[in-house]
Amino acid sequence: MTRASRQLLLFRQFLFTRVIVIPVPVLVFVFVLASGFFATAPAQSTSSGPVQPVPAIDGGLGRCSLELTVTAADGKPAYAAVVRVHIAYGFGGFHKLDLEAGANVDGKVKFTGLPSSVRRPPLTFYASSKEGQQVGEAAYDPAVQCHAHRDIALAKAAAQP
Repeated sequence: MTRASRQLLLFRQFLFTRVIVIPVPVLVFVFVLASGFFATAPAQSTSSGPVQPVPAIDGGLGRCSLELTVTAADGKPAYAAVVRVHIAYGFGGFHKLDLEAGANVDGKVKFTGLPSSVRRPPLTFYASSKEGQQVGEAAYDPAVQCHAHRDIALAKAAAQP
């Protein structure tokens, strides 16, 4: 037997005949970590479901944007409220654009790509409930505040004669 093979044999015996002693508290700690005992419970949310993405409509006319939150008369978010705006822009207001978007379950909708200058500021955003019984509006001047947030509170629509 050569010296190298003898050393290899002694090394193998050393490795496989050793008893590794691990203290019991360390074993318990590893077991508890592996079982997920320290996993935290998910935080309780005030909303009833997952966070809904905010619907966004792009006018493609500029860099300004407006985020709207539509609430019903009772203060709750207006689900599926429809928000409309008429935009006259360009020289003499000859170019016109009508945008319409529906709000998500949180009553939010975002208009992007709005022009920074309009023909007759401010722009008026009209919101109505899905039944059309409640209406509201918000004014927005992109020349004053390019990126803004407005709230629209819906109220009962006036009776038409």
